[in-house]
Amino acid sequence: MKQLFSILLIVAVVVVGAIAQAQQEKKVPRIGYLSDNTPERESARSQAVGRTLRERGYIEGQNIAFEYRYMEGKRDRAPDLLAELVRLKVDIIVVAAGRGTIQAAKKATNTIPIVMAGEGIDPVKAGIVESLARPGGNVTGVTYLQGELGGKRLEMLKEAVPRIARVAVLYDVASAGAALELKEILPISARGLGLTLQPWEVRSADDFDRVFAEMGQQRPDGLYALVGPLTLDNGKRIAGFALKSRLPSTYVYREDVDAGGLMYYGADLADSYRRVGYFVDKILKGAKPADLPVEQPTKFEFVINLKTAKQIGLTIPPNVLARADRVIR
Repeated sequence: MKQLFSILLIVAVVVVGAIAQAQQEKKVPRIGYLSDNTPERESARSQAVGRTLRERGYIEGQNIAFEYRYMEGKRDRAPDLLAELVRLKVDIIVVAAGRGTIQAAKKATNTIPIVMAGEGIDPVKAGIVESLARPGGNVTGVTYLQGELGGKRLEMLKEAVPRIARVAVLYDVASAGAALELKEILPISARGLGLTLQPWEVRSADDFDRVFAEMGQQRPDGLYALVGPLTLDNGKRIAGFALKSRLPSTYVYREDVDAGGLMYYGADLADSYRRVGYFVDKILKGAKPADLPVEQPTKFEFVINLKTAKQIGLTIPPNVLARADRVIR
């Protein structure tokens, strides 16, 4: 009897030990998060993703972990940072950057799921996915309608400033999206609105002062800053120039209006950021990126900086002001 008891006791100890070890070895999924911004500029997006995951039961440090990497405007760092995330064997890579970085992520791995965190590209035209409905590879996520909304931005700028006739268009030559918008989208809308476009290119951060000086001599009636790495990184400078020059301005990036630009029209970024968390959750639960349709924005926001309007001596028509989702006073 004692022998049987001893055997049962040993078995129980072994079973309990095995269960304890299994619990200890339970894998906590790790999410690689690569941004082209600084931690400060990326915080709104990364925090929104984190909130969505918490709502779905993921607690950082308990049942999920993040590996954050920031390019801080130096996009040539992408391959090295991606290689680092691949070596860490993360379960998903969230790419909060543009076309080049997403393509670099595809080159870095064809097995780790990649979630786009919202950039103004057409991922089908860029060759990143086969179609929006069925991506077909290891990439899915959220994309904005940056270029496609260019005509709408011009239209709303014209409504806010009816006298406007000449619009300076500032663009980064390295941005394929900006080039496409400038050549194929904006001219059609400009003709319909009776606007003349004045393209101004920048190739480096050192170009802005020269471009601003030359632009000031041509005296445009308004300014539109297109999508691009340089316009993103120098948003405050652009908004500051527009304010100093008393130029009504419209932007692709919401942050530029918070920095003093006049108006923003585009995707409701908070809603789009939340959708990134949805994709991460789905993939962690077994869904394949190839079968998760890429999402385009369904909610949009119109933001007017009324404080800026007053500083440049502009009165926004009441019917335009009434349509704003947010007014900065």
